[in-house]
Amino acid sequence: MQLWVGLGNPGAQYALNRHNVGFMAVDAIAEVHGFDPWRSRFQGWTSEGRLGAHKILLLKPSTYMNESGRSVGEAMRFFKLEPGDVTAFHDELDLAPFRVKVKTGGGTAGHNGLKSTGAHIGNDFRRVRIGIGHPGHKDRVSPYVLGNYAKAEIDPLADMLGAIAAEAPLLAAGDDARFMNEIARRLAAPGD
Repeated sequence: MQLWVGLGNPGAQYALNRHNVGFMAVDAIAEVHGFDPWRSRFQGWTSEGRLGAHKILLLKPSTYMNESGRSVGEAMRFFKLEPGDVTAFHDELDLAPFRVKVKTGGGTAGHNGLKSTGAHIGNDFRRVRIGIGHPGHKDRVSPYVLGNYAKAEIDPLADMLGAIAAEAPLLAAGDDARFMNEIARRLAAPGD
């Protein structure tokens, strides 16, 4: 089993925040691939399903971003998983909007959801970094990440989330490079 965690904040007021794009990504995967209904477990919400031969547990921590690791750690211990079985989907300031990159391990770049997760399970988990761009000055970061996507961004956001969901079986199979390439190809294709 793999544990795929969307990082975000619970509550309707945060639903369209850039900081919640991790929640949006796992929601899209659950919807496109017909996962089970969400249910309350592990200080969050979970949904189970399959991507090809791989069993996936999606998790959206309800602990708020800064305490995400409590929920991730609890689910990981329950299923006796290793950090390498965990994938976190999160917003990334240092990537252009709607760019998607995958990496395993590394620092947290000041992302509190990653910091908390790393504190609870170590840093050797896979990250799906979803670009939100940088507002230009560090003083504007907090209102920017906690701000909603603009109306003009909704269509590209939907396209990117659709591409992540469509290519999720490649991620489940461990083909990170092809996952990234196929998303980039989908998003570059006109009228796709």
